[in-house]
Amino acid sequence: MSNHHESNLPSLRGIGPSRGTRRAWLQQAASGFGWLAAASLLNQATRLGKADDADGLPAPHHPATAKQVIFCYMSGGVSQVDSFDPKPALKQLHGQPIPFAAARTQFNNNGTMMASPWGFRPYGESGIEVSDLFPKLGQCVDKMAIVRSMTAKFSEHAQGNFFMHTGFPFLGHPSAGAWINYGLGSMTDELPGFCVLGSGDSTVPHGGVSLFSSGFLPANHQASLLTVDRDEPLRNVRPRELDQVQQGRLRFLEQADREFARQVTDTDPIEAAIRNYEMAYRMQTAVPDLVDLSDETQATREMYGLEDPEPKTAAYGRQCLLARRLIERGVRFVELSCLAYNLGGGNGANPWDHHGALQEGHGKMAHQVDQPLAALLTDLEQRGLLESTLVVWAGEFGRTPFSQGSDGRDHDPFGFSIWMAGGGVKGGTVYGATDELGYQAVEDPCDVYDLWATVLHALGLDHERLTYRHAGRDFRLTDVHGRVLKQVLGS
Repeated sequence: MSNHHESNLPSLRGIGPSRGTRRAWLQQAASGFGWLAAASLLNQATRLGKADDADGLPAPHHPATAKQVIFCYMSGGVSQVDSFDPKPALKQLHGQPIPFAAARTQFNNNGTMMASPWGFRPYGESGIEVSDLFPKLGQCVDKMAIVRSMTAKFSEHAQGNFFMHTGFPFLGHPSAGAWINYGLGSMTDELPGFCVLGSGDSTVPHGGVSLFSSGFLPANHQASLLTVDRDEPLRNVRPRELDQVQQGRLRFLEQADREFARQVTDTDPIEAAIRNYEMAYRMQTAVPDLVDLSDETQATREMYGLEDPEPKTAAYGRQCLLARRLIERGVRFVELSCLAYNLGGGNGANPWDHHGALQEGHGKMAHQVDQPLAALLTDLEQRGLLESTLVVWAGEFGRTPFSQGSDGRDHDPFGFSIWMAGGGVKGGTVYGATDELGYQAVEDPCDVYDLWATVLHALGLDHERLTYRHAGRDFRLTDVHGRVLKQVLGS
């Protein structure tokens, strides 16, 4: 469906040629930020084909089980056979030649079959087996639906990252967080609806900040990147001038934009710019309050690992705690960023990418995220937030069950593991399976389109109806693909 639905109101003078729209009426009847915000809400409602709900937000397509999303992105590619997909057959084949015809790998330096250096054990009432890499997350399996049959179309990092975030392997398309904010509207006026968190020396994955872009959607849906352990988490978020001076600048911009809006037919970019001005102004108070942890108890800090002697664990723990605080403040979509140890190829942009030194590299990375993520799930549940917050854990692909060289694993997009928790997810379940060696999905294979179709469904959105017209075509997050994985949802 088109992102704009025109009405049959009579043409109004001075608003542009034949601009007989509700937006035009709002523009003439109101002024400044008011008409732009009202027009935005009108546009959100019509693109969904629904009326606004009681809160003034676009109504979902169907009853939702989740309102918000936390995306725990494991950039670089976590090995499925060392984490959430136990393969005892690898022990018998360890050190032997590869017994099947393997596709060309990224570096094509294949060694021999390689058993996991970690054991697996069952956890919880479900008895799902999880690697000793994740003892804390293992205790949370009854909250999780583990998908062991995820696949990707690309085995290169930048393409894989774009594909996982946007459904397309190249820049220019909106990120999932932008789509969700476009479809559901913002729940807060104080903070952006889409936030990407960093800390310590974490960096943006390969592909750059375009991974978090609004693409062709209005610019106010793009992500804001917050480095949560810096004195200034966002550049210039602390005012450099008096409030009255800033308000004078905003009034000037309002006047200029109002005049410009009367001369054009497409006011979406102007609306987005003004909403961003307003948001930036309010963030000067909201962001410092967000990152001030003085109201958190010592027990909470310790639970998240903020006192861990390993600085990168403490840094990731701070992101997880801030994710909870963002959810409490109504932010729709939060993404977390891992920190690298520069081992075996796992560098800044792709920390889990252990082409060598797998045991040391994966061991350090798992210690970094295990306790903080388990604390996040537990804390959300204790505060009554997990039932409305969908937590997604995923990377761009998995890793081969055979070695690269002697002690690493290459990229494997043919079958890997992700998990989801909260927000209507049926906890304590496993969906799909890879073959006995963990190389490719053989039971209920699924892909990135299915993942986002499922996330959107939990949020009350039909992935086939959430569209935006661009360049003569109605685009979707799931392109022309996708099916809801109903088996991982509780209803």
